[in-house]
Amino acid sequence: MSLRRYLMINWVLAAVLASFTSIAAATSAVENIRIHAAPEKTRLVFDISEPIEHTLFLLENPRRLVIDMPATALKPAPRKQRWRASDLSDTDIDKIRFSSAKQADLRVVLELSDAVKPRSFLLKPVAQYGNRLVVDLFPQGKNAPAAAPPPVAARSLRDIVIAIDPGHGGDDPGAIGPGRTYEKTVVLAIAKVLAKKINAEPGFKAVLTRGGDYYLAHRKRTDLARERQADAFLSIHADAWKTPDASGASVFAISERGATSETARWIAEKENRADLIGGVGSVSLDDKDDVLASVLLDLSMTASLGASLEMGQAVLDAIAPINKLHKKRVEQASFIVLKSPDIPSILIETGFISNPGEAKKLRSSRHQNQMAQAIFDGVYQYFSTRPPEGTAFAAQVSQGQKMIDYTIQGGDTLSEIAVRFRVSQKALKTTNALKNDRLKVGQVLKIPGRS
Repeated sequence: MSLRRYLMINWVLAAVLASFTSIAAATSAVENIRIHAAPEKTRLVFDISEPIEHTLFLLENPRRLVIDMPATALKPAPRKQRWRASDLSDTDIDKIRFSSAKQADLRVVLELSDAVKPRSFLLKPVAQYGNRLVVDLFPQGKNAPAAAPPPVAARSLRDIVIAIDPGHGGDDPGAIGPGRTYEKTVVLAIAKVLAKKINAEPGFKAVLTRGGDYYLAHRKRTDLARERQADAFLSIHADAWKTPDASGASVFAISERGATSETARWIAEKENRADLIGGVGSVSLDDKDDVLASVLLDLSMTASLGASLEMGQAVLDAIAPINKLHKKRVEQASFIVLKSPDIPSILIETGFISNPGEAKKLRSSRHQNQMAQAIFDGVYQYFSTRPPEGTAFAAQVSQGQKMIDYTIQGGDTLSEIAVRFRVSQKALKTTNALKNDRLKVGQVLKIPGRS
């Protein structure tokens, strides 16, 4: 064999060996990248083939955040992805760059528009997601969120504050129904309509835990309600079941002894797992407080449980005329988001998104409006009998309510009239000495009105 041929063969073998070495070195892969903007942070989620080592460091002039992932390759799909300016408009990221595909180690460079404080952690597979690397960017410069306002000073007359919590969001879509109906999208739409209706009512004020497509841990949702000194907490969801035939709306309150039915138990476990999806990571969902704190918490929760059950039943009664009920009584289950010891809290499943018919209704703006109105009617009815002390609404109730005369028209039903005037059917029956629900055209009902 000639020296030239010998050198050529060795060169080819060395090149092939180097190629295999490079491939073998990149043992992990980034399969997808998602970006979610929230008021207090920007979240980048890297879907990875397996847990990986990684390092972060900041550079100045210009501002950059560098994310190094040794022995990791970037799949072609995320490498070719181009983020539009609108995708990054609510973030501190101007541009995203990657190291060459020929390198065994992956480097991701975020060009930043302002100062940030990065935080990263790994998440294990859960539900529809596999392994993930999460990088959160907390604004530190001009885009940093304003400090939470101090508690509102006590006033002679204040509004009743209703905290509305649209479930799921961001990387956690919740249940997914026919036609790619996402629970997170449906419940946010209903929550926004509900907030408008509440804010349009004198003496009431709505606050949303999230106003966009981003995730909040369950504890953060209740913390936001407490910061705003909420008088009630409404968590809005859309149910799902293993088969498409389940249907109807439900209302839940917290249960100290666990779920009251197999359905409630399954749903509670599903909702509680969302904290793992959203980013709490390996933190246990069990209560970490010591024995004394747990006892005190249980006592406080017991005091608000009765109020939650009463408010929940009022909401159920208001929903009944416009939507089938899955259960006619408030159910109880161990939802984390309801564990607020000082705020009456209910979780409203607006229907089964796994049911094709109900999924179609939940996508309808008309039905979303009806559902929001029914929820507010129920909450209004509850506060009509339990107005919080120091509110303008309490002063109004204490001054007494006028009676309104209403003449029955063709097609009227007692339940529809109750919803229309925001009173309970029981109150209508008691006021008018009705023995049943039958009404006659031309009959005049006395309806408790507002001063």
